[in-house]
Amino acid sequence: MTIPPSDSPACIDLPALEAWCRALHQHLLARRQRACLWISGDDPSGAAQALCELWPAREAAPLWLGTGEALSTAVAPPVRALTMAKAATQLGGEQSLVIFDAAQPATGFNPDAFGAVTGTLKAGGLLVLMTPATWAATDPAPAPDGDHMRLAHWPFEREQLTARYLSRLARRLSSHANVLHWPQGGHLPAPSLDSGNQAARSDAIADSDCLTQDQAASVAALEALAPARPVVVSADRGRGKSGALGIAAARCLAAGQDVWLTAPRPAAVSAIFERLAALLPRGQREGNVFRLPAGQADDDTASGSELRFLAPDAIEAARLACHDELLPRLFVDEAAAIPTPLLKGYLANFPRIAFATTVHGYEGTGRGFQLRFRHHLERQCPGWQALEMTTPVRWAPGDPLEALTDDLLLLSAQPPELPELPEPCAKNAQQWLEGCDIVVLERDALARDEAALRQLFGLLVQAHYRTAPADLRQLLDTPGLTLMAIRQRDDTTGRDAWLGVVAAVEEGGFPTPLAHDIWCGKRRPRGHLLAQSLAAHAGHQSAAEARWWRVLRIAVHPALWRRGQGARLLKALEQQALAAGVTRLGTSFGAEADLVAFWQAQGFVPLRMGLKRDAASGEHAVMMGKAIGESGSDASAPQDQLTQDALLGALQQDFQRLLPSLLKHELHALPPVLADRLRQRGSETDLAMLTPAACAQRLDWYCRGGGGLALVRPWLETVLEASEPSRLDEPSRLDEASRHGLVLALGGQDAPAFVSWAEGQGIVGRKARDRWCRASVGHLIEKSD
Repeated sequence: MTIPPSDSPACIDLPALEAWCRALHQHLLARRQRACLWISGDDPSGAAQALCELWPAREAAPLWLGTGEALSTAVAPPVRALTMAKAATQLGGEQSLVIFDAAQPATGFNPDAFGAVTGTLKAGGLLVLMTPATWAATDPAPAPDGDHMRLAHWPFEREQLTARYLSRLARRLSSHANVLHWPQGGHLPAPSLDSGNQAARSDAIADSDCLTQDQAASVAALEALAPARPVVVSADRGRGKSGALGIAAARCLAAGQDVWLTAPRPAAVSAIFERLAALLPRGQREGNVFRLPAGQADDDTASGSELRFLAPDAIEAARLACHDELLPRLFVDEAAAIPTPLLKGYLANFPRIAFATTVHGYEGTGRGFQLRFRHHLERQCPGWQALEMTTPVRWAPGDPLEALTDDLLLLSAQPPELPELPEPCAKNAQQWLEGCDIVVLERDALARDEAALRQLFGLLVQAHYRTAPADLRQLLDTPGLTLMAIRQRDDTTGRDAWLGVVAAVEEGGFPTPLAHDIWCGKRRPRGHLLAQSLAAHAGHQSAAEARWWRVLRIAVHPALWRRGQGARLLKALEQQALAAGVTRLGTSFGAEADLVAFWQAQGFVPLRMGLKRDAASGEHAVMMGKAIGESGSDASAPQDQLTQDALLGALQQDFQRLLPSLLKHELHALPPVLADRLRQRGSETDLAMLTPAACAQRLDWYCRGGGGLALVRPWLETVLEASEPSRLDEPSRLDEASRHGLVLALGGQDAPAFVSWAEGQGIVGRKARDRWCRASVGHLIEKSD
């Protein structure tokens, strides 16, 4: 049948489309599958709106992801419209029909949103993917879309970027036999999938509450949690992981045992509360607490029990409030999305604990989580148990949409399998490693080489548990990015195995006027994290003017860990940077003592420390840098950096001067081993060396809007001390009340003592306190001059 091109559903052959929807829905339900309908065209929204009206499953309103601008208000039934950024709010829910609007130029294709929402479709569901007509070309060359804005770092505009990622997506879509393609104005595809016969459930499950043997095994392990024997449950989306947690929690409550539950957000555990309500109908939910009243538990003497959801950062306070009481068991869902320091704290303090995580998640990956957290588990709890749920619950094995999503987003990308390697000390180990060369990857070719792309992305997934689907777009399309990799070639087959990868992006190079505005906090162009941060928060305008290569990611095959291959990659990157005329490398990451030690071993020195813990890593971000060139190409001692590069030396010196002050205040909770790592041995800076000119320069930067009071504390303390009235013959340079206020502010602008004093002076609110501090320091240095 032919559907005429149109903006409006009113012009579409609705009876024919309705019959097609019924046939496809029945086909999918019979096989417990889901499908993707790809509509390509200049304006495919009319057809998508018609589908919203005609799709047979009406359990919930269709979900439309995009700007919603193309959505007619006359659509019936009602459609829930969300922006791509809010797709993650649907995790834990179920959908029957999802419209994914990648055709609108303002939105484009958001990989993280696509990955999140496809997992919410249940058996019989349909994902409608709308794209521009160019995606359907024989050799597609889509234009950069709205989602490219996140990559359009200064001075680039979106239109100047490449669209390698989108071209690859279009080619992969066209290659999938089970993608139902409906070109706008063309024929509807056949309402069926070439995917075998109806899928049957597996053998009878011994546990009547469970849907698969995997789920039953996980429930049994969660029920039987023993002290110092934590359980880690890993599962792909749709495997019933949340259901297993809900069943186990219900049985604990029925036995009179309390349970605490945590996850990145309450919406992520909605399915657990739904399972509790189904299994314990006499229980009651009150907000984030599910209570089973006294007398309703299996143990009639029980005084009642409850499951309580707590935010990840609220667990510690709740634990301390228990005093000497027996702690409940703790279930940690979506553990890969929770900062590692919090997970380590849970493990240390809760005798009975279970971690559950999604293997190919969209807030963090379970494979990377297990790889990194496994070492800590084995040290602390050698008897820990790992379980993996592989059988789908929401749909049948071999589901077409799951296979498509996996392929488009490389969710199951893996490093290559390697034969058993010689021990590092063996004579032939070095010979084997020398047979692996390091090459610069050409991204146009890489985007068309699926085997290499899967191996390289698999390395990144295993090295970092926060890898997201959007990271692949970053690798392929970020301007100014250099990719280098370790390649091992099999002479027999001629196939390449990729064993390590490093990605670096060029930053800085701002013209002086713009660099000055960045330095004093007036401008914040897109991108350039390191260069802008060192200018705006470390007080050096030249950091924005200088050219850097910032190392974004580095990963080495687990089989090659501790064999010097990470250092080898960085050495090759240095040579590449020098050839491009760049003499400084930098990096930024969540500070852990071992990671800092690795970078220090490569000659990098700490330049800046974030004052607040990063929401993603749970650590304070640290920025490190290295001067490279003839004198700096070797991993030289930190002190040598002072003479190799004036900018790097000044940044390093300022950081070492500032660090003791930060450790007394903002960074007082930093682990001692990490604080010790950050201190530079043999080069403690004598504060008495601070000249009046140096102090005035630093404080002038602060007065102009740069940094914060904590970042100028040593310089301000020096000036305040030098301008004490008792030390001067002339009148005080600052009235006593203002001087007292600044002294209090040095203890923290949000500290109760300063807040109370400021309110007494009529200075109310954080912004008002900040303005007062900058003005008072300006008055102080003006009088000092």
